[in-house]
Amino acid sequence: MTFLFLLFFPKLAHPVTLPTLNIGLENTDDPSKVATLLEVLFFLTILSVAPAILLMTTSFTRLIVVFGFLRQAIGTQQMPPNQVLLGLALFLTFFIMYPVWNQANKVSIQPYLNDEISLSTALKRAEEPIKDFMFRQTREADLKLFATMAGIKDPKDKGDIPLVVLTPAYMISELKTAFEIGFILYIPFLIIDMVVASVLLSMGMMMLPPVLISLPFKLLLFVLVDGWHLLVGSMVKSFF
Repeated sequence: MTFLFLLFFPKLAHPVTLPTLNIGLENTDDPSKVATLLEVLFFLTILSVAPAILLMTTSFTRLIVVFGFLRQAIGTQQMPPNQVLLGLALFLTFFIMYPVWNQANKVSIQPYLNDEISLSTALKRAEEPIKDFMFRQTREADLKLFATMAGIKDPKDKGDIPLVVLTPAYMISELKTAFEIGFILYIPFLIIDMVVASVLLSMGMMMLPPVLISLPFKLLLFVLVDGWHLLVGSMVKSFF
């Protein structure tokens, strides 16, 4: 059997050479090599926390929280599935954040890749469009809360607020906005539940769960008003 296999595949009879990868540490007197190594480690660290950065500095939080409230208000349990809602929120985040990321790419990433600016300068330039976006969505009371806890008194301009202070203020502002939108979403569906429950109670059908009757009406209402168009359009416009 081995003879026949080698007869039809003669190339496999010769030894196969495979590439090798060597990783090690060595002494050097060149500071540029050390700086390059530190930059690589920095970028690997950024990649490891990229999901957290996406959650904390973009529109993703507001979108996914509102979509969760919508699903609970309608009462469709796991429809749409979590994967669908996460995918929709993610791509809407890309759409909303594209102007911000494009500006950061122009003023920071491209000049750095062209060796026109240093890494520290690139990071400072990349922060500016992101911070401008976050400042527009952050409430003054939330920003003042974290600035006071960080020991920053009477900041003169936005440059005095570091990103480590702005990020938690932006997060709780987004959560508050999402809860406000969720409350408004609940009202029409809650009215339908109350009406259906009252009708069933008046008819003496107390053993019939009102959800079985109200769910089709809530779905019909959401479809008739083109709910996805109104909700997504309103939320995207709220960021601009």
